[in-house]
Amino acid sequence: MVGAKENKKSNFKDIINAIGLPTLIIGVFWVILLITGGVLGISMTTLVSDTIKRAGMNGILVLAMVPSIQSGTGPNFALPVGIVCGLFAMVWAIELNFMGFGWLGVSLLLAIIFAVIVGYLYGKLLNAVKGSEMTIATYTGFSISAFMCLAWLMIPFASKKMGWFMGTGLRETIQLDAVDGAHVLSNLWKFNIGGEKGVIIPTGMLLIFFLCCVIVWLYFRSKSGIAISAGGINPRFAQASGIDINRNRIKANVLSTVLGAVGIIVYSQGYGYTQLYNAPLMMAFPAVAAVLIGGATASRAKVSHVLIGVLIFQGLLTTALPVANQLFEGTDLSEILRMVIQNGIILYALTQVKGGGK
Repeated sequence: MVGAKENKKSNFKDIINAIGLPTLIIGVFWVILLITGGVLGISMTTLVSDTIKRAGMNGILVLAMVPSIQSGTGPNFALPVGIVCGLFAMVWAIELNFMGFGWLGVSLLLAIIFAVIVGYLYGKLLNAVKGSEMTIATYTGFSISAFMCLAWLMIPFASKKMGWFMGTGLRETIQLDAVDGAHVLSNLWKFNIGGEKGVIIPTGMLLIFFLCCVIVWLYFRSKSGIAISAGGINPRFAQASGIDINRNRIKANVLSTVLGAVGIIVYSQGYGYTQLYNAPLMMAFPAVAAVLIGGATASRAKVSHVLIGVLIFQGLLTTALPVANQLFEGTDLSEILRMVIQNGIILYALTQVKGGGK
């Protein structure tokens, strides 16, 4: 009897360790919120549709965490660096008068070019500050956002689609309807499950997210990707094996920056507008929280962690707002709830970081 009880306890602990305590807690909490929403009369199809849409919009930004974590530099708190590259590319595509899918294609192409250059420089910076990557990354993201506030005002863009009505500089919010870019991916091959009032599937947006996931998954099974992961697990052993740690860290952060640049373009078209100035400032934190909720740690991450984490995290945020408004009329606890969960998960993950190896 004692042996059977010990085996059950051991199996239960193994299940918790396999899923991850944060993932389990947040997942159960999300299910409770969904059930509560159904009891309160909130449309479940609307909640599921919004969850899928937000997961598709945020997915690539969360995926950008995988290369940096695998390389040993930790979660990419400098995600605004990549985001700014994507915003700059979108602005230039508008300035060049591209429309619709032409605007989208030029934006993606320019974003990749900008992100490769900036990501290389950022990777060199991280190699110079080994041991303090997450701290430096956070302030790098803040600094680039502040610097670009000046750039958005000073660069002499001429397009009337994004400039202020009086004076110079770009507007804080640029409507993408003006270039037929709003929901250009979200509406591509879109369909409903369960009729007109059923669950909406934004096929085009999900396809590009899954395509990016497959590319990252395949890359980390290639020789170069395995070398990056090996350097992240045990830098000293990898270096003794002839692996160029610094070069691989730069590769990983270039890839992370490119994903951030592509991700903000997908994100912006999903909302129908793009936001400049201080909008990118805090965007790294929800992405970090999502990948950690999915089961990643500050030193190991997989594409599966991205898929699970972005679905649970965005589902929780989508469900919390209407449920909180129903339960506590006249108040808005959803933003408080988001901040508690988001920063709590990041704090929990950072407490699990083990020193050594560098």
